[in-house]
Amino acid sequence: MSFIKTTEQDSHYNNLEKMSINEILSNINNEDKTVPYAVEKSLPQIELLIEKIVDKLKNGGRLFYMGAGTSGRLGILDASECPPTFGVSEDLVIGLIAGGDSAIRKAVENAEDSVTQGWEDLQSFSISEKDVVVGIAASGTTPYVVNTLNECNTKDIITGCITCNKNSPLSLTAQYPIEVIVGPEFLTGSSRMKAGTAQKLVLNMITTATMIQLGRVKNNKMVDMQLSNNKLVHRGVRMIMEELNISEEAAAKLLQEHKSVRKSIIHGRR
Repeated sequence: MSFIKTTEQDSHYNNLEKMSINEILSNINNEDKTVPYAVEKSLPQIELLIEKIVDKLKNGGRLFYMGAGTSGRLGILDASECPPTFGVSEDLVIGLIAGGDSAIRKAVENAEDSVTQGWEDLQSFSISEKDVVVGIAASGTTPYVVNTLNECNTKDIITGCITCNKNSPLSLTAQYPIEVIVGPEFLTGSSRMKAGTAQKLVLNMITTATMIQLGRVKNNKMVDMQLSNNKLVHRGVRMIMEELNISEEAAAKLLQEHKSVRKSIIHGRR
């Protein structure tokens, strides 16, 4: 199968420096509009991977995201939002980036080119066949990611990926590949744009669908969210009010006592 990096192909737009701000914004927006449709075409692939993730997490496993640069940061972002949103342990969904935590803010030279560091990073978490590893790379060629997934395959660890190029080395390595083909970027090769947006949309789907399947959502509410600030406390009070049809004062009292929206609702029904 042929492999063409569409994410690296020339932009459909020329002479960007001669465009007005309005023209730049309109053209970027026109490109961005195509991303959800590209994701839609990949829904069957996304579903297959989520089914495996749910199965593993129900049986004591963990979900690992691995990437470099923008892709790594997006994985870390999605993983870091699971505990406050769904009340799960910080050890359930883990994001790793080539170059370590310092690479979250600053690029680490040549980090993504290592063919061994990714597996070493996973080993520090005692990775096992209970877990799932999802590689994220717009190009589908990042050695840090591709070689790690290949090593996981030899150890009977479920592997998936999110990439934006068809038939990439990463797609061919992952057992459950997700390919969202967004085409050339407005700014040639700047895959933080459409490709990054596509990856974020898919990551939203993976963790949200997984957590719903794991019972971390009731109706359409985040009943297990961490009450870490006033905004979330007020949101929790409103959830309890609506669910139990009680006053704000009574809902606030329940929440203060039980420190959890879910527990407040359970005790309020007794």
